[in-house]
Amino acid sequence: MKSIETLGVTLVAGVLALTLGACGSQPAATPEAEASQAHSGSYKIGVIQLTEHPALDAANEGFVAALNDSGLDYTIDQQNAQGDQSACQTIASKLVNDHDDLILAIATPAAQAVAGSTTDIPIVGTAITDFAEAGLVESNDAPGGNLTGSSDLNPVDEQIDLLKQLVPDAKTVGILFCSAEANSEIQARMAEEACKKAGLATERYTVSSSNEIQQVVESMAGKVDAVYAPTDNVIAAGIATVSMVASENDLPVICGEENMVTGGGLATYSLNYYDLGYRAGEMAVKILKGEAKPADMPIEYLSGDDLKLVVNEETAKTLGIDVSGLQS
Repeated sequence: MKSIETLGVTLVAGVLALTLGACGSQPAATPEAEASQAHSGSYKIGVIQLTEHPALDAANEGFVAALNDSGLDYTIDQQNAQGDQSACQTIASKLVNDHDDLILAIATPAAQAVAGSTTDIPIVGTAITDFAEAGLVESNDAPGGNLTGSSDLNPVDEQIDLLKQLVPDAKTVGILFCSAEANSEIQARMAEEACKKAGLATERYTVSSSNEIQQVVESMAGKVDAVYAPTDNVIAAGIATVSMVASENDLPVICGEENMVTGGGLATYSLNYYDLGYRAGEMAVKILKGEAKPADMPIEYLSGDDLKLVVNEETAKTLGIDVSGLQS
């Protein structure tokens, strides 16, 4: 009996040795392989967009295009808060509770809502001016958490130079933005500094909602010579009203991005929001494939070579401004 037990132990030990040997002969799994094993089906991607207007819509389209070009297998849940910041909180909670693999946040309030709802799910933001100033990351060079993305920091100095070129007799510039948007406050400060360097005085004109736009723009008449509107989501969504009232009062509006000019503003040097969203999509693909972590991915910016001169010739004609000498 003793000899049979000894034989059984020997056989078991041999099987264990073979099993461990087989395990030891396999190479360590790469992060990409681990990610692939963890996601044998489609990735679940949630999108929270602050509101509908052409710039944010274009960023959304660029993001989806980057996902498609990568060949990634995914499903996407598109959610739009329609400009309601309380709805951002509701949507953020939904996406987190759905256990999405990654969330895209388009515009600062959307990113702030979802960043406050999860520290685990990777978040990529876009159409955000300054991630660090908005409290979304530890620093723009080293985010340090679960959020990174692409910035729409616009070329304010060049835009103020454009204003000087188009309205050479201007003395005072009205800076129009929504007081509830943190990144608009940042751009307002940048515009004030650029105007000071250019020898222009400034006055702030703020709205808390789109319902105040007409009254606030009307209040500028006789007090300023031109208007600067940064990439503010409330102003962008209401640019038709801004343009109508400003034109009635002979006020040229220099805008933060090209879709605001298409909507009735006079001119701008603009980033391309489709390209901005595409860059965010490329970052998302790297995260999902396990090639990078948000904490280690610096905020990305479009280069100066990507700037585009955009002029609304109909608005220029209405205002009697000659734009023929402008160079793209």
